Amino acid sequence: MLRRLSVAVAVLPAFVAGLGAQNSPAPEIRVRIDTDHGAIVLALDPAHAPKTVANFLKYVDGGYYTGGRFHRATRPDNYVAAPPDRPPMQIIQGGINPDRAGEAKAAIPPVPLERTTVTGLKHVTGVVSMARGAEADSGTSDFFILLDDQPSMDVGGKRYPDGQGFAAFGKVVEGLDVVKKINAQPVQGQSLSPPVAIRGIARIK
Repeated sequence: MLRRLSVAVAVLPAFVAGLGAQNSPAPEIRVRIDTDHGAIVLALDPAHAPKTVANFLKYVDGGYYTGGRFHRATRPDNYVAAPPDRPPMQIIQGGINPDRAGEAKAAIPPVPLERTTVTGLKHVTGVVSMARGAEADSGTSDFFILLDDQPSMDVGGKRYPDGQGFAAFGKVVEGLDVVKKINAQPVQGQSLSPPVAIRGIARIK
């Protein structure tokens, strides 16, 4: 009886450790964006925004961003603010290779919006978030990186009239200076002219 008890006691720590591993949050996933102005490293947060991260990685793993581009930049000289709902905003926005847009649309449906009230992720400087259209659940492959704090993009903000905000899903951990360089490139209106090529986005092993 005593021997059986000692075996049970010895096994218990391993069992508890196993439970801890099962309940531990998903680790961050890092990806590298290569551009002509340098590299940007993102830390994606699947623990808090699993659907948005999974959606983004479908395009990454499918190679859709190779040949893509950063095509939009907003900053004080080209963005007309309309406070309080649409305050000044500094971002860069990127997307997939335009030649593969039809293929991507057929293969990958829009992702349901993961609201900031659910994820707990806020739109602050360095955050990466999914672009969306008039409908909340319309995010596909376009993403943007913030160069200022934007509570107007969280749930309750009225940058979109529905007040549902955008889906933050990670942050820049290296290369914020590269984001600033891209943001400062020539524009026509809010369109980068020419667009800044994305040579590729890949997971960092």
